[in-house]
Amino acid sequence: MKKDKDSSSIETHFKGLTDPRHHNKKHKLVDIMTIAICASICGADTFKQIEDFGKAKIKWFQKFLELPFGVPSHDTFGRIFAVIDPKDFQRSFINWVQAVQEVLSGQT
Repeated sequence: MKKDKDSSSIETHFKGLTDPRHHNKKHKLVDIMTIAICASICGADTFKQIEDFGKAKIKWFQKFLELPFGVPSHDTFGRIFAVIDPKDFQRSFINWVQAVQEVLSGQT
């Protein structure tokens, strides 16, 4: 059975992630997570590298992310990852990876 592409989107699996910010929600949490995950998959090891990756690929990201204030700074990535619940993130990430695997397994 082929899964709907939206069922494997990062947004679908991270929309339930609790946003720990009380103030300054300039950047959407799903935008931050999407850039960070894509950058990490492509080898980024630091928040500065994640920011640089986001800026280098901004035209691509703008096709499906809002990014009303552009790519978040490395400080923003650092602050967010310092305060999100690691178990909450892990659950969202594992669910997303499993959904992607299901979609890809139907392509062989």
